[in-house]
Amino acid sequence: MRRLVLGVIAAGLLLAPLQAQAAPKGDPSVFAGLGTWVDIYDAPAYNAPTATATKIAAHGVRTVYVETANDRSTTDVVNPAKLGLFVDALKARGIRVVAWYLPGFVQPALDVRRTRAMLAFRTPSGASFDGVALDIESLRLKSAGLRTTRLVALSKMLRTEAGETPVAAITYPSRGFERHPTWWPGFPWEQVTALVDAWIPMTYTGGGFKGYDATYGYVARSLRLLRTSVGPDIPVHAAGGVANRMTADELKAFVDAVTDEGSVTGWSLYDFQTTGPKGWAALAALGTG
Repeated sequence: MRRLVLGVIAAGLLLAPLQAQAAPKGDPSVFAGLGTWVDIYDAPAYNAPTATATKIAAHGVRTVYVETANDRSTTDVVNPAKLGLFVDALKARGIRVVAWYLPGFVQPALDVRRTRAMLAFRTPSGASFDGVALDIESLRLKSAGLRTTRLVALSKMLRTEAGETPVAAITYPSRGFERHPTWWPGFPWEQVTALVDAWIPMTYTGGGFKGYDATYGYVARSLRLLRTSVGPDIPVHAAGGVANRMTADELKAFVDAVTDEGSVTGWSLYDFQTTGPKGWAALAALGTG
């Protein structure tokens, strides 16, 4: 317990000066339109950056979301040389790139360092990311209250140090929290909303929800509950998937739920490696944005 208390105090001292600073907002349009995802395990994408970027561009993708690290990675940015070449290849084709980091909330100082590494990253051409995000899904820290405290502190730091760089929050969908109330009681929707430019709910149904009706119902309710929690004004990018675990009917259900919700400004399927012709065909109904 003593170590835990000291850890909380240390984290508070580390972040306190930043919390008092002004928090400028970024342009949320980077999160709008058609997107796709590349995580740290997608070696083929990084091994052939030009070819991958060309394939992505051919689908009309506006924004690629790339993972820089998670809290269990061995480095603050995974494969930085290959990542830099990939980002440059995407930008050469007019595609925006948003980076995300997955904090574990177990080691606050490590989460701070890796979040800052995401902000500081530069490609061989000197380019930075067009937007950044925290992937808020780790439940390894058992205390939901302490998890919330550390999430809000890290979000404040990111908001402040990002300046005008757009910031998003990637999280479980509200329906997921409703179905599993012990996951994160008291999730700080309002506090985080004040610190980000967009929400990206992971409305994943592939493998867990079978058929059109179940998929549509989960996605539609997730988006509706999210709006109740975060208000009507902040942009929402709906991420579906996992793409290769969804049938054509289930892909259509995701698209229909996003369309019917009416206020979603961005859409994607997780992830690029698993999105086949059926997935791209389904997304085509939403357009590129």
